[in-house]
Amino acid sequence: MATHGKKYRKVAEKTEDKVYSVSEAIDFLKANKIAKFDETAELAIRLGVDTKKTDQTVRGTVALPHGTGKTVRVAVFAAGAAADAAREAGAEFVGNEDLIEKVKGGWVDFDIAIATPEAMKEVRKLGKVLGPRGLMPNPKTGTVSDDTAAAVRESKAGRVEYRMDRNGNVQVPFGKLSFEASKLQDNVNAVIVAVASARPAATKGVFIKRCTLSSTMGVGLRVEVRE
Repeated sequence: MATHGKKYRKVAEKTEDKVYSVSEAIDFLKANKIAKFDETAELAIRLGVDTKKTDQTVRGTVALPHGTGKTVRVAVFAAGAAADAAREAGAEFVGNEDLIEKVKGGWVDFDIAIATPEAMKEVRKLGKVLGPRGLMPNPKTGTVSDDTAAAVRESKAGRVEYRMDRNGNVQVPFGKLSFEASKLQDNVNAVIVAVASARPAATKGVFIKRCTLSSTMGVGLRVEVRE
């Protein structure tokens, strides 16, 4: 059974048995960093949905006002003018048949995949490679588009994807602990608004049931969120 280290336990002892405000939770995490590296701040949301019904699936993207603090490597499946536009926008990897063959061989050294509708005819065949890693381009997340330049710029500017898991939970990174507290709060607010706005029409009752803020190595703090 896994156990937490001394640093974690020491920080956990400082927590209070209460529901924190978002600003209080962010201040606590910043003041009680555990790791030597710059930890990622994360938001976990428990949704009040029926996970057995496909019409209650929650998935989408949100543009973080202050970015993620992470260098995003983008791969674009496109040809012709769309490929040229993706390169000019800063995509690290651009190709069509050649890139598809490379990924078929197991190469997935990128963070976001974008494809034109035309390229998707072949990219769909990469489901076994891209699917399990959450890298398959999808129109709902803006990663299937003829405007590859805009898609690349948005991805690099801080657009993150959120997706409900099979238990009805959504977990989204929203910055680094080194960010100013106000910027972290702007980012987390953007995520909460985006997820709340994605409420399926078929969902009844309370949609956002519980929210927890944490960092890569830190404790989780339950926060109060009103829809």
